[in-house]
Amino acid sequence: MLQLPPLSLYIHIPWCIRKCPYCDFNSHQAGTELPEQEYIQALLADLDHDLTWVQGREIQSIFFGGGTPSLFSAAAYQALFNGLQQRLGFAADIEITLEANPGTFEAEKFAAYRQLGINRLSIGIQSFHPQHLQALGRVHDSAQAMRAVEMAKQAGFDHFNLDLMYGLPGQTVEQALADIRQALAFQPPHLSWYQLTIEPNTEFYKTPPRLPQDDDLWDIQEAGLALLAQQGFEHYEISAHAKPGQAARHNVNYWQFGDYLGIGAGAHGKITLPQTGQIIRTQKTRLPKDYLHPAKPFLSSQQPIAADEVGLECLMNALRLKDGMLTAEFIQRTGLTLESVKNPLQKAQQLGLLQVDERIIATAKGQQYLNELLALFLAD
Repeated sequence: MLQLPPLSLYIHIPWCIRKCPYCDFNSHQAGTELPEQEYIQALLADLDHDLTWVQGREIQSIFFGGGTPSLFSAAAYQALFNGLQQRLGFAADIEITLEANPGTFEAEKFAAYRQLGINRLSIGIQSFHPQHLQALGRVHDSAQAMRAVEMAKQAGFDHFNLDLMYGLPGQTVEQALADIRQALAFQPPHLSWYQLTIEPNTEFYKTPPRLPQDDDLWDIQEAGLALLAQQGFEHYEISAHAKPGQAARHNVNYWQFGDYLGIGAGAHGKITLPQTGQIIRTQKTRLPKDYLHPAKPFLSSQQPIAADEVGLECLMNALRLKDGMLTAEFIQRTGLTLESVKNPLQKAQQLGLLQVDERIIATAKGQQYLNELLALFLAD
């Protein structure tokens, strides 16, 4: 009997107050009123089509991403949770994360969110520096960001993540470290700290800002990682840092090649079929107006991962983690043997990029040259 991996649920809320110039996520500027009730009904109807893939598994984690999920009212989420709990079993220790914007209007909802059972917030601060917030097109200022974190803590959120970027236009090493120090002053259990990258289909791609040079980026990265380690944070994933026991369980499930349902406009999912062990990826209709149209399907695409790509897909995620993946889990979740990826494994080990025993782990050098490491599996 095939043992299916753990199952999570991703829910996409596609609206923002304003589209940030660096953002390539499926987000759309909100109008004067959000169609909350219609969207909640659509989410539940979307889920109904996916229930066959649950296969009796409890949901281990839920993640509300966007967009800006904190634009929705607590009443809307209460209606959604009522519907979810009628359809799904929740694990007793389920992690439920909601991405939140630091704008005061959204922050005032934090207490109501906590009462609903949302037990983790991910607050998108990006920077505390006014110049950098302006360059990034953020709708909040530094004072609002700090107030949002305080309100989250007052609302009872013991588990929260602060999202920071580095490599921002005109940013110095000291400014990047000042952002980290300000975040640390709130004693967060988790920090996401990652480099700004210019993605296609963004305003920054059309009109690129002047970013720090590679040498400056290296200095920022080295100094920032040292500061976070000094403060007791484990660098457990490329851009994720956590105090002991505070890793983001939902994201760890992604990285360990677990299953997840994806509902909402443009949401992605990854499912293991119980009969065959074949792994499929799903994507839902992207535009909110199409997603809400009663005559149009929720599902935009459903594609199997090709047999010769499963190993790469798994390792592209697992090798982001400091502890990699148990060899037994790699075999179980891909249906492959180590023999099937013997050549790239040996090449990676010979180059000092990979360690393989009970676990498959990228070495420190492998983490530094992760793209080159993964390319070995792609080329095989």
